[in-house]
Amino acid sequence: MTEVREKRGGDLKSVVAQLGFIGVAALAVFGFVQAAQSDQRRSSCTALCALAPSYGARNRIAPDFELPDMNGKKVRLSDFRGKTVILNFWTKTCGPCKEEIPALAELATNLHKHSNIVLLTVSTDEGPESVRDMLKVLLDTQGTTDSGRDSGEPPFPILFDPELEVVRGKYGTTLFPETWIIDPKGIIRARFDRALDWAGALAIDVAEMANSPGPGCLVQFEQGRAIGPNASLCEND
Repeated sequence: MTEVREKRGGDLKSVVAQLGFIGVAALAVFGFVQAAQSDQRRSSCTALCALAPSYGARNRIAPDFELPDMNGKKVRLSDFRGKTVILNFWTKTCGPCKEEIPALAELATNLHKHSNIVLLTVSTDEGPESVRDMLKVLLDTQGTTDSGRDSGEPPFPILFDPELEVVRGKYGTTLFPETWIIDPKGIIRARFDRALDWAGALAIDVAEMANSPGPGCLVQFEQGRAIGPNASLCEND
């Protein structure tokens, strides 16, 4: 009987030890998964945290609108649903806007490899003729191409809203330049109330974040400051 009890006691200790090992292993795996998820969430916010938008959230739908382009063709914002839209508002009397235009042109060129991202700009000037010469100078594109097309045509779409019905009436913009990041579902993800270096990699990274099928960056922003329960994702370790 003593030997049986000792054997049972040994078996019980063995089972307890195994369960303890399994518990420790499970905690380690859980910790690893949690750390990996935290790193992924932080990584998805890297570009947005670096650019510090004036507004960042995911609870507002971008107002739809229709405006004429350089050729008089009507273009609707909702035409681009299913893609991330980088929507830029500008006017030729705005110094920072003119400084930003070459970077926007370079961004448009870089986006040739990103069919899921669209750059769309809206000018509050009277129409194509009021900005054409300025664009030729800013983009250094005098003359015509081999096909006879005016080489001064910008590499990104320009729509015109001289009455400010869209820019001010629907979006509330009063200072330029202003840029909105709108995700494929039409949700406003970020707004920048200043000129940025749109030729840099961070610009495309922010657009790709909004284009991600997953939750993307959950950090909210107000006046360039990260706020809300996920604000710590923008803190440096």
